[in-house]
Amino acid sequence: MQYVRVMPKAVKTPRATSSSDAPQESAAGTRAAAQRLKMRRELAAAAMELFATKGYEATTVDEIAAAAGVARRTFFRHFRSKEEAIFPDHDDTLVRAEAVLNAAPPHEHPLDTVCRGIKEVMKMYAGSPAISVARYRLTREVPTLREREIASVARYERLFTRYLLGHFDERDHHDGNDDPLLAEVAASAVVTAHNHVLRRWLRAGGQGDVESQLDHAFAIVRETFGTGIGAGRPAPSPQQTQPSWETPAARVSTSGDVLVAVARTDAPLDEVMRTIQQALTKG
Repeated sequence: MQYVRVMPKAVKTPRATSSSDAPQESAAGTRAAAQRLKMRRELAAAAMELFATKGYEATTVDEIAAAAGVARRTFFRHFRSKEEAIFPDHDDTLVRAEAVLNAAPPHEHPLDTVCRGIKEVMKMYAGSPAISVARYRLTREVPTLREREIASVARYERLFTRYLLGHFDERDHHDGNDDPLLAEVAASAVVTAHNHVLRRWLRAGGQGDVESQLDHAFAIVRETFGTGIGAGRPAPSPQQTQPSWETPAARVSTSGDVLVAVARTDAPLDEVMRTIQQALTKG
C-alpha cells in the first residue's frame, strides 16, 4: 500500500493573540471541557442508577435531571436523549482518537497509527471497569441502547477509514487497484479486533490484562493485511526500512541459470516454496 504523509493546512486565526493571551485562553478552554465532561458523567451515573432500580423504559429525562441535581434544560445541553446519556465519554474519546491521528510521526505506518488511535476507546472503558461492565449488561438488555452503541462504533470506523484513505498517493487511485478497498477493510478490521477484545474483557467482569490482549489482536490484523496490501508492486530497495508485516514473505531474482530467493525469517514455509515454484515455472 503506497502511503503519503498529508501535511495539515495552516489554520487562519480570526485575530492575532499575544503570547500572554494564548495560555489564558487555552487554560479556560481546558477548564470548560473538564467541567462539561464532569457534568456529563454525573448525568450518566444518575441515569445508570435509575435504569438499574426503575428500569430503562420507566425512567424519564426529568427524573435523571432531578437525581443529578440539575434542571431539565441542563440535561438537554449535554445529551439529546436518555439513551445518549449512557455513553457520556464517546464524543471526547473521538476527539482524542483524532488527535492521535493528526499527531502521528512521519515515519509511522498509518495502520499502526489507527491501532494507537482506537486504544483511546479502550482507555475510556478500562478507566472505570465497574461502570463499563454495568453499561455493557444494560446495552445487552435494551435494543435502543444497542443501536446507540452501534452508531458510536460506526463513528470511529468512519474516522479511521478516512484517515487511511487520506494517506494514499493520488496517482494510485485507478481501476484495478485494490488499495482503497483494503484500506476500508483494514479500518473495519482494527475496530472489530478492538471490540472483540473489549467484549471479552467486559464479559469477564473487567478483569485481565486487556492491553496485552489488544496488542495481540492488532498484531493479527497487521499480519493479515500487511502481507496482502501492495501485492505485485516493485519490492523496496535494501536501503528502505519497512515493518516485517508489510514486506512480502519472499522475493526471488534470477540471473542466467541461477535463482536467488530472499525470505523473512518469520515467513511461512509454504508461502516461500510457492514463490520459488512460481519463479521456476516462469523461467
